[in-house]
Amino acid sequence: MTFLVTGATGKAGRHVVGQLLKEGQRVRALSRDPAKANLPEGVEVVRGDLTDPATLGPALDGVTGAHLLTMGGDDYATLRTGPELAELMEKAGVRRVTLLWNGKAGPVEEAFAASDLEWTRLEAVDFMSNTLHWAQAIKAEGRVEEPFADVPSAVVHEADVGEVSARVLVDGGHGGRSYTLTGPETLTARQRLSALAEVLGRKLEFVELTEDQARERWRKAGYDEELIDLLADWQGNPPREAYTVVPTVERIIGRPPRTFTQWAAEHAERFQRG
Repeated sequence: MTFLVTGATGKAGRHVVGQLLKEGQRVRALSRDPAKANLPEGVEVVRGDLTDPATLGPALDGVTGAHLLTMGGDDYATLRTGPELAELMEKAGVRRVTLLWNGKAGPVEEAFAASDLEWTRLEAVDFMSNTLHWAQAIKAEGRVEEPFADVPSAVVHEADVGEVSARVLVDGGHGGRSYTLTGPETLTARQRLSALAEVLGRKLEFVELTEDQARERWRKAGYDEELIDLLADWQGNPPREAYTVVPTVERIIGRPPRTFTQWAAEHAERFQRG
């Protein structure tokens, strides 16, 4: 079987690729710039863009299952090409699709729900790897400036999300289901920084931003207003599912999810002073 991984160079995508390779599957990765993909040996990298479905024909040839993003482009905007993507995959004979949501169901999820494809929505509440955007500030100043310091989240290791996606794609039997994916505990941003400080052996400071300050920073980063509203709502007033630990990861991959302390130890060098 051949599996197509979109977002293969992203947080979870690299782990989907790695797990599929580990299981001996043929992996094809979609990239807007294959020369920069830097993926493991054995991965077939093809050019394509989810925002331009006309580019996807060769990428879908012979594909059994696909790991699909629901965002596209440099601005991380919600993909609006769901109907075209679902139609192309049906015509190509794709059987299974995992849909990695971006915080709420949108055009992609709606289109696949209306299709005849075996789709499974993966609702990762928040990736542990999103903590990496603190790295420069921690290295340079030993402090982090973020909003919503004490809002809990059941953050999940991106490698666990990748393993879940690979398991669903290879095994099948998960069609029409939505899975909330969490880590083994709930942590606030302040608590995650404290865990990092313990792993690094350094004192780190948390400075809480107001929501208005956070929104302005996201605008300067180039995010559109839809994404800014989603980030503010998700981080500041998350649904109960975002901070409620569930056993989905262990049920699907057969072991407990990784802890944030494990993640911090794995990535400690990214936060160390040069």
